[in-house]
Amino acid sequence: MKPILAIEHLSIDFIQYERGLRRRVLPVIRDLSLTVEAGQVAAVVGASGSGKSLLAHAILDILPYNSRRKGKILYDGEELTPERAEKLRGKEIALVPQGVTYLDPLMKVGAQLRRGRRDGETRRKYRDALVRYGLDERTEGLYSFELSGGMARRVLIASAVAENPRLIIADEPTPGLDAQAAARILAHFRELAEGGAGVLFITHDLEIALEIADRVAVFYAGETIEEAAAGDFASEELLRHPFTKALWNAMPQHGFRPITGAQPYPGEMKEGCPFARQCANCTDECRAGQIGLRTFRGGLVRCLHPRKEEA
Repeated sequence: MKPILAIEHLSIDFIQYERGLRRRVLPVIRDLSLTVEAGQVAAVVGASGSGKSLLAHAILDILPYNSRRKGKILYDGEELTPERAEKLRGKEIALVPQGVTYLDPLMKVGAQLRRGRRDGETRRKYRDALVRYGLDERTEGLYSFELSGGMARRVLIASAVAENPRLIIADEPTPGLDAQAAARILAHFRELAEGGAGVLFITHDLEIALEIADRVAVFYAGETIEEAAAGDFASEELLRHPFTKALWNAMPQHGFRPITGAQPYPGEMKEGCPFARQCANCTDECRAGQIGLRTFRGGLVRCLHPRKEEA
């Protein structure tokens, strides 16, 4: 069975101009691969600047004009061309965006949700979607500036899932929500997956991802460095990449043991492993050339020496 979404060797560069006409190419995502199966929640976890939101925008073909994309994005086994992405956006493929500024400040919530449709079925569908996330029908008569941050985020989620899309891309959907509202939303993403949809859940919070994910892809400096079953995060020994293990150790329940340093900025990396300057097991071989994603112990890892952590 084909995955509902397959991303193969995706790279995204930005073209910038500095000092007049001097052109600079800024690589932000490099050789990124990922799959999302129907009936599955696939979580993407990474720090700010690792390329998570750009991934969402690439799938929907809403990247900035100065971007350049390479690699393949397949939806339901066929290439997701710009024309096909435009046709599927907001219907079969839905985005829950990171920023609440996606709401139009000049339109009331109800009008934005219905997108010009006034029939009774459409009104009922979106009203039910709002109620599902704890918002009553009075919300339809409010402008976005009259909503709290948490209410605005729930409106965006209701808008995305009301049409029963086959692929939901949720880009940091829980910040600003209280624990009860966040738990309700996470549970609903899980329900959507169990109903047959594919959910791509993008977050910087590994703990939240593990609450609902089937698989977790870890991003670092624009690359997929590990893809593992959520169950592998039960123990550090089951994980493969040293950065993934560092994330695991930094969680409060595992001692909150952070590592020093930070991921390189886009454009700083020339070749080799981007984690090299933070890795205790780095060798000259790690710094030398491009490292591919490979199968290791039932998962995928971009590391030449994953066994060293076991020594």
